[in-house]
Amino acid sequence: MEELRRLRHLIIDMDGVLWRGKRPMEGLTDFFAFLRRHEIRFVLATNNASRSRMDYVEQLARFGVTVRPEEVLPSCDATAFYLQQIAPAGARVLVVGEQALRAALSEAGFQVVDEENVDFVVVGLDWGLTYAKLARAARAIWNGARFIGTNPDPVWPGEDGLYPGNGATLAFLERATGVSPIVVGKPEPLMFQIAMQRMGAVPETTAVIGDQLPTDILGGKRAGLRTILMLSGATTPSMLAESPVQPDMVFADIRALTAAWEAALTAPDPKECPQRLR
Repeated sequence: MEELRRLRHLIIDMDGVLWRGKRPMEGLTDFFAFLRRHEIRFVLATNNASRSRMDYVEQLARFGVTVRPEEVLPSCDATAFYLQQIAPAGARVLVVGEQALRAALSEAGFQVVDEENVDFVVVGLDWGLTYAKLARAARAIWNGARFIGTNPDPVWPGEDGLYPGNGATLAFLERATGVSPIVVGKPEPLMFQIAMQRMGAVPETTAVIGDQLPTDILGGKRAGLRTILMLSGATTPSMLAESPVQPDMVFADIRALTAAWEAALTAPDPKECPQRLR
């Protein structure tokens, strides 16, 4: 209860936490109403680079939840931000990924081209992935392009089960080229740093909520934050039991978290209660 009571900022994953596939989790609107009511600030930070922040704003609106664009941080935006820190404006980039990633990089001032003579190869989840795309990316890396991955997620949760994630694509290219990617998304620190800057947060009052142990939970721990695992997505109880990475708190879903948090905030503070006489 004490850990929940002191939280004022959240970095929240979406797929597997707020919805699964196209289905919202039960208690979704109640969860956000709780956060707004108690003035708990949040950033929705997802490793999915295939959708823009406005895609998520619109999806949540269809589910009855209103969020602002600045409260959403997909890894396509984080990747564009990272490249702006290390690359000159106008650098040439080959993208394996969806339109959201291509648009984020273009808006950040980079030339997005489908050629092998490039400065960077940026790889995100690609629904139209083909061997030809992988071969072109591999040749660009062989030619000296720097290899960037939006995220290392091995799987992602769909309505009917798990699917291979972007980490599988990165592993293919790494095995082919012998070059390890620079990964921007969770569990690397950049997304957590951007999210905390947006909220004006400090580690002592911030927690990460996610469904993946090797990304959300490990990344939160690396960033010195409290970690809350949801068992509504990619992690099963047996996976949790066998994992060396352990969260600070575990809940079945956001409905269970909301109920526990509400109880923590309404329960008497033991620090303010007189000591019982023995």
